[in-house]
Amino acid sequence: MYGVVLWSDTSDKKAVIWCEDHGDLAYYGGGSTSAFDGPSLDAGDLVHFQVTEGEPMRLARNPELVSECHAPALADRLREAMSNTQQKPAAEQQDAVDCDEHANVLPFKLSCTA
Repeated sequence: MYGVVLWSDTSDKKAVIWCEDHGDLAYYGGGSTSAFDGPSLDAGDLVHFQVTEGEPMRLARNPELVSECHAPALADRLREAMSNTQQKPAAEQQDAVDCDEHANVLPFKLSCTA
């Protein structure tokens, strides 16, 4: 699976990754061999990894750096979108999410630069 690193701690070899399937976030907790042994993983980096559905969270294994600084503002934009959604009246929040009641969908506009 591919994903973008939202947060990382290179000293503890940990990371939180937003997955391409827009499902739950994946947690990387290091290991004996690590992507942190090579180039460090930073917020915004695009990575390829194996994912397992763990309890209580998804776990990322064997992350490999695909592209540095692929989406450097993604974590901030997600945080902003969540903040904006929470400030709307309840009726508007429901209209913004056209899924079941357990969905974790944050609507936000993508801006592309050439």
